[in-house]
Amino acid sequence: MWDTFFEQAVQLRAAGEPFALATVVACQRPTAAYPGAKALIRADGTLTGWVGGSCAQPTVIREALKALEDGNARLLRISPEPLQGSRPQEGVYDFVMTCASQGALEIFVEPFLPRPVLLVIGETPVAQVLARCGALLDFTVCVSDPAATRERFPEADILEAQLDIACARINARTYVVVATQGAYDEEALRAVIDTEAGYIGLVASEKRAAVIYQYLRDHGVPPARLERVTCPAGLQLEAVTPPEIALSIMAEIVQLRRQQEKKARREARVTVPPATTESVADAEATDPVCGMTVRVTQARYTSVYDDKTFYFCCSGCKERFERESERYTAGVSA
Repeated sequence: MWDTFFEQAVQLRAAGEPFALATVVACQRPTAAYPGAKALIRADGTLTGWVGGSCAQPTVIREALKALEDGNARLLRISPEPLQGSRPQEGVYDFVMTCASQGALEIFVEPFLPRPVLLVIGETPVAQVLARCGALLDFTVCVSDPAATRERFPEADILEAQLDIACARINARTYVVVATQGAYDEEALRAVIDTEAGYIGLVASEKRAAVIYQYLRDHGVPPARLERVTCPAGLQLEAVTPPEIALSIMAEIVQLRRQQEKKARREARVTVPPATTESVADAEATDPVCGMTVRVTQARYTSVYDDKTFYFCCSGCKERFERESERYTAGVSA
């Protein structure tokens, strides 16, 4: 079982698909989970594994999706009663689980997001140090150059020499550095300038860059596209040697990456419209007996009372509701 579980995690990681890993780190009986129990939660809310019954799973899925959104790990403390007098702690979230089992769980949720990609074009000394720095900073490093070899770039994936093939793999999470340094600068920059790369840096002097830009303009590249190129690439640290230049470039890429992630999270919070009552009901509902969140599309236990459908986390809650429907619907509008 666990071999299959971890194989799936490896496959998702290799495919660049985001997922969260939930691990039970402590529990208080009675509960269906146990310390060390694990589950994978994908971006669509699909859960594979086991971290507790129907009362705990909706909370774990909801918090896992939040972790994928903000990129932060979190510890979930799920118990029958609120923790009295506990001080708020960063990364720790408390939830009340009022199901009949009366157990308690502590579950650590860790997001695994796709690694950013560093595409280095060239096989120069700067390119070689860049590849090492990118791997050290947990980037997926790819190198495109006819002369690139595994010996020169042991940390990188060597792509096909054809630039158009390499460029087909570029997306917004790709950071491109053209470090050909006079070999085929114009060809390399022209190939990547129309991609959706999150960053395009050119290792060249201002004088050399002016010649490259003029060549591209003469060949129909719009000025707005040229403005996407950072040259000289890297933070201005007065770098001279290849390691210093590579350091300044990676520092600039890391700074830009964090700024882009922060902006994306801020825009996601601003642009998503407030959920209407109808849209929330389509996604999840509250068990009127125990108060747990139930995913409507996956609810196995439902009951209709006074022309309104109610959703339950388990058969016990449904039976209690149907015995005392008036009690549990008091104040609930139809």
